[in-house]
Amino acid sequence: MVIFGFVFLLPSLLFAQKTTTNLKEETQVRTFLKVTEQIRCICLPSLPIQSCSFNMCAASSYLKTFIENRIKDGMKEEEIISKMENGFGDSVLQDPIVVMFQENGNQGMVDSIVYGFGSKILAQPDGTWINFTLLALGVLGLFGIYKFGTRKKKEGFDTNSKPTTDNLKSTTEEIKNKIRKFEEES
Repeated sequence: MVIFGFVFLLPSLLFAQKTTTNLKEETQVRTFLKVTEQIRCICLPSLPIQSCSFNMCAASSYLKTFIENRIKDGMKEEEIISKMENGFGDSVLQDPIVVMFQENGNQGMVDSIVYGFGSKILAQPDGTWINFTLLALGVLGLFGIYKFGTRKKKEGFDTNSKPTTDNLKSTTEEIKNKIRKFEEES
């Protein structure tokens, strides 16, 4: 069952669509998915913004809404990506997301939106295999710790449950000596 899960289910989960949108038109949704696939998450740079949830990174979640707003304004994929990198200019200062960032005192995000995030905002090539490899190494490490722990525990039971003949002889000799001392004192 576990092997089936790793071989068949895990890859489909890794390649599944990882974001939701409030956009309704199919062309807008496709544009949104293409843009969010090429922009990185603010909090977790190894992930595209498409994979960031609100729980993982609120700033990226708000940026996705900002991207939706740009798509509703008629911007195309290439233009949005270019402006994320080089800046949207003062024209976006009235956007509700930018206003929210200003009200919350996050001037760094406002400046990045207005003047651009630079080339660091672009998502790196697909890191799925890197993430899968790290997951596999983590599982392998946990399995190794489990095996090491159970082996040590078993060795501990072996030494405690089966006393060696040397331990028995020394214990028998000690008892005999105590009995002799007791008899001599009486």
